[in-house]
Amino acid sequence: MTKSKSSGVSMLFILILLGTNAFLLFQMNGKPLSSLFGRGSSLFSPNAQPRAIQPRGNLAEIEMSTIELFKKASPSVVHITSINVRRDRSSSKLYEVPQGTGSGFVWDKQGHIVTNFHVIKGSQKARVTFPDQSTWNASLVGVDPDKDIAVLKIDIREGKLVPLPIGESNNLLVGQSVFAIGNPFGLDQTLTTGVISGLGREIQSVTKRTISDVIQTDAAINPGNSGGPLLDSAGRLIGINTAIYSPTGTQSAGVGFAVPVDTVNFYVPELIKYGKVERPVLGVSIFNDAYLKQLIENKVIDRPEGKGGVLVKSVSPGSGAEEAGIKPTQRQEKGILWGDLIIAINGKEVQTTHDLHKFLDKHRAGDQIKVTLYWQGKERVVTVKLQSR
Repeated sequence: MTKSKSSGVSMLFILILLGTNAFLLFQMNGKPLSSLFGRGSSLFSPNAQPRAIQPRGNLAEIEMSTIELFKKASPSVVHITSINVRRDRSSSKLYEVPQGTGSGFVWDKQGHIVTNFHVIKGSQKARVTFPDQSTWNASLVGVDPDKDIAVLKIDIREGKLVPLPIGESNNLLVGQSVFAIGNPFGLDQTLTTGVISGLGREIQSVTKRTISDVIQTDAAINPGNSGGPLLDSAGRLIGINTAIYSPTGTQSAGVGFAVPVDTVNFYVPELIKYGKVERPVLGVSIFNDAYLKQLIENKVIDRPEGKGGVLVKSVSPGSGAEEAGIKPTQRQEKGILWGDLIIAINGKEVQTTHDLHKFLDKHRAGDQIKVTLYWQGKERVVTVKLQSR
């Protein structure tokens, strides 16, 4: 159908609709709508009664297990309100403005609450509300923006706190049942269910660093769920609900993501101990991948056939990399002397800078790793002691 014909059909439909409405209004002439249907007293039944209730029997076993899981886990899930403080220009008085809301959960009996970094990012205060509607002012213990994790602390008697049991994410299977509890759109203590839809996903944190091994689920995750727990069928924590993928970006489309509990259980103790993550570093700076690709395509430098690698730009003085003899790129009178190409760590190939960060994230400062280097056609392996950033 051509555009002109389509427009004509649409206009005809609108005229018919308007004409029908006008006709109905004219026919009613102020009379109630019921008059159009000829309702009379013969339609009433004076003996009408509520219908008898059909006994349903026992709930299904799967329903009972879900109900029991929610009963046990929900006391551990909290509603978090992030707050900013503003000054009234006329009176100079300070007043609080809610910035946003999210979810969190009890980590331990000492009052530590875990949530997403983006839930409290940019706020000056935070309040934690429990299912019984008791509200507590929270202090910020530490954050790891690279992994979208934050730890708060509240001053509360231990008997009130019910930490979630911790599971593991390295042995999850696609198809497993999962349960998300949180406060979507401010509706606290909301349970949604689904399955693990995918494993090993990657998403970007607010710092644009990649979060690896992310869990994908079709359990509905909406704004306000962020920071809440993703549980397995045993009620154990297996992830922190952190993001959704949808055309609008504001509501669930059946694709939600959770930071895996193995990542959470690695970094949360660091935040509680030090207030920050002592992220390990080699002690080198790296050229970006696009620049390295250009150098190789122009045959400025070479690398082993079929392998990737990252090119060392500089080496920090006194670092483990310097002690191990890793070569930096240097500008000389005759031109540039390119540095080492890092092609593997502990025997696993390094294709890109993302791979390098991913490998380092699995270690702590003080660990020693084997780094395979390539320089001017020769490979060598050195041992590097990682240091904190």
